[in-house]
Amino acid sequence: MKLAYISSYPPRECGIATFNNNLLNAIGHDKKTISSDSFVVAMNDSENLNEYEYPKEVKYIIRQENQKDYIRGADYINTSLSDACILEHEFGIYGGENGVYILPLIARLQKPLITILHTVLKDPNFMQLTIIREIAKYSSKIIVMSNRAVGFLTSVYEIPLEKIQLIEHGVPDLEAKVNNPVKSSLAFKNKKVLFTFGLISRNKGLETVIEALPKIVEKHPDVMYVILGTTHPGVIRNSGEEYRDSLKKLARKLNVENNITFINKFVSEEELFDFLTASDMYITPYLNEAQIVSGTLSYAVGSGAAVISTPYWHAQELLADNRGKLFDFRDYESLANIVNELFDDPKSLLKLKRNAYEYGLHLRWPSTGKVFIETLKDAISKSELAAEENRPIIDPDMMPAFSFAHIQRLTDDTGIVQHAKYGIPNLKEGYCLDDNSRALIASILAYQQNKSKIALQLLPVYLSYIQYMQCEDGNFRNFLSFRREYLDEVGSEDSFGRTIWALGYLINNAPNNSYREFARELFLKSIPHFKRLEHLRGIANTMIGISSFLKSHPADEGMVEEMNQLAAPLKTAYKNQRGDKWHWFEEQMTYDNAILPLALLCHYETTRDPESLHIAMESLNYLTKRTLDKGYLNPVGNDGWLYRDKKMAHYDQQAIETMAMVLMYFKAYEISHELKYIKQMYLSYQWFLGENSLRLPLYDHETKGCGDGLQAHGVNRNQGAESTLAYWISHLVVLKALEFEYEFRDTEIFDTQKV
Repeated sequence: MKLAYISSYPPRECGIATFNNNLLNAIGHDKKTISSDSFVVAMNDSENLNEYEYPKEVKYIIRQENQKDYIRGADYINTSLSDACILEHEFGIYGGENGVYILPLIARLQKPLITILHTVLKDPNFMQLTIIREIAKYSSKIIVMSNRAVGFLTSVYEIPLEKIQLIEHGVPDLEAKVNNPVKSSLAFKNKKVLFTFGLISRNKGLETVIEALPKIVEKHPDVMYVILGTTHPGVIRNSGEEYRDSLKKLARKLNVENNITFINKFVSEEELFDFLTASDMYITPYLNEAQIVSGTLSYAVGSGAAVISTPYWHAQELLADNRGKLFDFRDYESLANIVNELFDDPKSLLKLKRNAYEYGLHLRWPSTGKVFIETLKDAISKSELAAEENRPIIDPDMMPAFSFAHIQRLTDDTGIVQHAKYGIPNLKEGYCLDDNSRALIASILAYQQNKSKIALQLLPVYLSYIQYMQCEDGNFRNFLSFRREYLDEVGSEDSFGRTIWALGYLINNAPNNSYREFARELFLKSIPHFKRLEHLRGIANTMIGISSFLKSHPADEGMVEEMNQLAAPLKTAYKNQRGDKWHWFEEQMTYDNAILPLALLCHYETTRDPESLHIAMESLNYLTKRTLDKGYLNPVGNDGWLYRDKKMAHYDQQAIETMAMVLMYFKAYEISHELKYIKQMYLSYQWFLGENSLRLPLYDHETKGCGDGLQAHGVNRNQGAESTLAYWISHLVVLKALEFEYEFRDTEIFDTQKV
């Protein structure tokens, strides 16, 4: 079994690096099972690839803040013939906000992934919660090191219990030396030693021990408190040795400066073990309970140290059953009393050490390594079985349950509010016609798919808004303030076209005749403005609305002629702009791009015009090539678009772009009955759920809304009407497609080679 490890790695001074090195050696000890060719993909905290002299097992280096390195790292692992990949996860060792850059890497892995979580937060922020959920989605197994972490993952992160395994933190397989060199050192010789080690930072609470020293020294003047470790690199960068200096100043103030020794270096595990076994007591005075695992605490217990600790989560578990003593956070009086009591009662001190030593035997790396090997075998076996399953194209179990909760939240008796701040309606921005038209379509779809009573109640609100915004001449205004004041005289052609689309869709799919007649009246009143449309997207949206209208009025030759007249400039634009390597309608791809092929597909569906079909399919295929070539949807970004012969802007990716792709592919399937379009439709839809360039979901399971775009740094957390409606329209169309997935699997309605 050949393994790939993703982690920081020695000589980088990092607890995760040390852990991964130990794990690699422990697992690799079983040479019959584990290949000696297993390797490490090392995380570098510097842009300089030569920052560290890595050992030979490091085969690839990822610079923490270089996004491209992560993609190349995934490619390296995929071509390495490794059987599985182990990921050490700590938010701080990966790049981007909360380490988000690791998600595109693991999403591209073609190997079973086992993830070890070194931090599991009880109250994660949105990004932290999302990242852990996404990691769990791609992992065959999630390994944690404490029972409390298991509880958090199931209750807070909603990760299935069967995916989680508890394997306690491993410790060195060492025994105390008869002639321990540390005991003869100046700080230890003829001293009663209290000991703390690890990277130094303020959250370690070392001042609590120093504040306890006067009371301890009063009874035991030969006490020495030894602090071993360098200052955390992040602290050094931001504030230098300010914290260490403040500790020294505090010791002088309390007249215990002669009872404290700083050893400012990063030591090997063997040296550390010597320090631990030479000490009388080991103290972890951390200031916060939210420490799910502590490697230093595990090492101390594994060495058989008498441990005194504040009651952070890992300490509560590991020091149970009299394997250590607990004192409250910052309670130096209690700490002093415990230390004095143990020095005064050597039998109790020895009992603590014996209990810790006996428990630590099962934590030693050889034993822990065997557990990991069995876990790896199980994960690989289950991954192979899952790969063999014949899964449907659309997996409804992976889709969120239907809910119009956020749409309801955004809707009042006037219409749907345009924008939201996070998940809260932003009333200052008022309403717009575009969103109320989309909301009308979403309501119709929801009623068709789910017989949603809520959708049926909301439908007349949106229809009423459209009626309120229609001018006397049949055109439409777009924007309305929260005080119901018109903010424009005439809306955009886009908003006009989207409204015609919504009205046409309602005319063909109305839940009752009253709504149909009302929509038809508004629709017919607007017809004189069709011929005045100049912009391609306004034209395309209008064509889609007319195609729906004609499904309920197929004999209306006048409307067919309107459709033909609108299709003409769309086809002309394509023929004028098309080149050998550019199959598009304009000099650039901008927004809502898939609407253009969709409109011509609708024209073909209505008129059977072969030219419209040819242009629609050629432009659809070109759009697919530019945006689905990576195996997930990577739509044209708003921050620069895609110009002919230029590189595409990747961000800001918009939800309406994805919705248009879903609708375009569904229409292509309806016309051709080729299953590849169902696959492409579902792949596009999954953009909302995290199948995107950052591997971050835009759909918010808590609010039932959708983020306002995918940006280079993450998700735009605002959840306005446009994005949320784009998600739910896409969701409902996918459910509609599910009904037909296998119906025409072997049927070909037309031969695309002939058109």
